Amino acid sequence: MNFELTIIIPVYNEEDNLDRVHQEMKQFLSVSKKKTKILFVNDGSKDNSQTLIEKICKDTDEFTFISFEKNTGLSAAIKAGFDYADTPWVGYIDADLQTAPEDFNILMEFSGEYDLVTGVRSNRKDSFTKNMSSTIANGIRRAFTDDGMDDTGCPLKIIRTDMAKKIPMFNGLHRFLPAMILLQNGKIKQTPVRHFPRVAGVSKFNLWNRLLGPLQDCFAYLWMKKKYINYSVAKQG
Repeated sequence: MNFELTIIIPVYNEEDNLDRVHQEMKQFLSVSKKKTKILFVNDGSKDNSQTLIEKICKDTDEFTFISFEKNTGLSAAIKAGFDYADTPWVGYIDADLQTAPEDFNILMEFSGEYDLVTGVRSNRKDSFTKNMSSTIANGIRRAFTDDGMDDTGCPLKIIRTDMAKKIPMFNGLHRFLPAMILLQNGKIKQTPVRHFPRVAGVSKFNLWNRLLGPLQDCFAYLWMKKKYINYSVAKQG
């Protein structure tokens, strides 16, 4: 069907959100600037998420899924989405829908010039503690990577699939996607997107994985940057 964009939706115990996800993504598919399909990645949910995902995918051709044997984490879910994507572009959004699917159209406006476009959450509707820890973590990460990005934790991004597939993922690396595209000599862009309060389900993040964990990941990124292999082929016979 000549799809141009695959949107990954990582899912972990989001049964209360999935009906809303289905309806809002269907609405987005009707207005998307690129022909789009949806890929749920069920990260070992222990609730009824898998049953709901299978029902959604049975009823709508543009929706597909993969399901992990056990919970592996957000970075693994995103990597699996990259691995299974077969479209020129890949994006992702969280199942809590604190960002709006329609804002993918904002990101797509820059797809002709950039290899990764990420949202920056405007007027964030999170708690003071969550916002402050995110601000600190982004500042630390930006000092390590010099990627110029203000909000790499924003769950609304698009990436050229061929470049996404080359990213050597590890747990926590989803926060470093812009920096990893820069290592491939790619061009990156950030642009404001809307943000909303979580209306159902429970956040999977705490102070450790929002602040202290990313600090550890910065050192892992520096090691990877030093060892990273990047080449371009001049001729082939």
